[in-house]
Amino acid sequence: MNDPAVAQRRALALIALGQLFALSLWFSATAVAPQLEREWGLGVGEVAGITLAVQIGFVVGALLSSVLNLADVIPSRRLFSISAASGALVNLGLLAMGPDTVPVALGLRFLTGMFLAGVYPSGLKVMTGWFRTGRGMALGVLVGALTVGSASPHLIRGLGVEWQGVVVAASLLTVLSALLMTRVGDGPHDVPSQPFRWSQALVVLRNRGVRLSTYGYLGHMWELYAMWTWVAGYLAASAREAGVGYGSVSVLTFFVIAIGGLGSWIAGLAADRVGRTTVAGGAMAISGACALLTPVLFGAPPLLVIPMMLVWGFAVVADSAQFSTMVTETASDETRGTALTLQTAVGFLLTLVTIRLVPALAEEVGWRWAFPVLALGPAAGVAAMSRLRSTRYAAMLAGGRG
Repeated sequence: MNDPAVAQRRALALIALGQLFALSLWFSATAVAPQLEREWGLGVGEVAGITLAVQIGFVVGALLSSVLNLADVIPSRRLFSISAASGALVNLGLLAMGPDTVPVALGLRFLTGMFLAGVYPSGLKVMTGWFRTGRGMALGVLVGALTVGSASPHLIRGLGVEWQGVVVAASLLTVLSALLMTRVGDGPHDVPSQPFRWSQALVVLRNRGVRLSTYGYLGHMWELYAMWTWVAGYLAASAREAGVGYGSVSVLTFFVIAIGGLGSWIAGLAADRVGRTTVAGGAMAISGACALLTPVLFGAPPLLVIPMMLVWGFAVVADSAQFSTMVTETASDETRGTALTLQTAVGFLLTLVTIRLVPALAEEVGWRWAFPVLALGPAAGVAAMSRLRSTRYAAMLAGGRG
């Protein structure tokens, strides 16, 4: 393909579609948790475990990948395709599970998370190989695709598909994602495979720009996956409190999560123009405010609750791609893959706390007061962005815009 701009747009579309389809695995069981709860007789801890197992598997996989430099040693497109196909196969194993095999089902979700650790950071690295100018926008599109993909099982379930159909659909989409990634070539800014080095992760950790970017990411992740995992529970409880229907909670949950795809794209465009720390800090301020508003609007009419939740869904993930972009701009090219993987590993490790904390709070004090604790993360993230803006690394971000 001779025209570089056409090749770049084609790569953007293929990588984003691949990420969208592959990330349907993440919530393929969470979206049908109420049905599994009834059919398998799950307790509260086991329901939370359906998502936690994926998070734990992702953390373990990402940490192993970081230590072994997999994202820098293995060509990223190949790592993505192998991991996606393996994740799809493991996910299909849920079809053979039942009430007597819940521990095995949780093990399958753990393995699904491990394989997804080879998908998400790899997709980020492949995209950075195609974009230097406009990288914030490109990674925003990628995280937007991830967001819509993560939400897609809720939509499939909301259309009346039984849990087995949701699992099969997610696995088929993930196989398609593996095939799509084989159609993507190497970008002009791609980094050749690097030799394995035990010290690679330590080199990343010594970089203050990467550390501050990761601190912001940790604040973001404290909030994000707990909100995504439990928004359906909050909406259902709020509707019961109001004594009115919100329509299909599954479909509404899809839109609350999926609108974050639009947020990621718009934030990426803005960050390339006005600066990454400004946009990321602003998005976290908005999402933290929404978390604090949830008890005020709990049980309110749908015309008040739904718009607020859509704003939260828009803002809660809008900053995500910018933390990844900051890492690619402050880390050396040779450590780019390891830096991205390490950042995602520690971020997803933190999600284990709040994914379990939110339902525990809901049990103790009710859904009205389950979400405000999530605002602590954005507050810390805003502080990290303020610190980063005052360092020499700010000159490396968004062409010097900070």
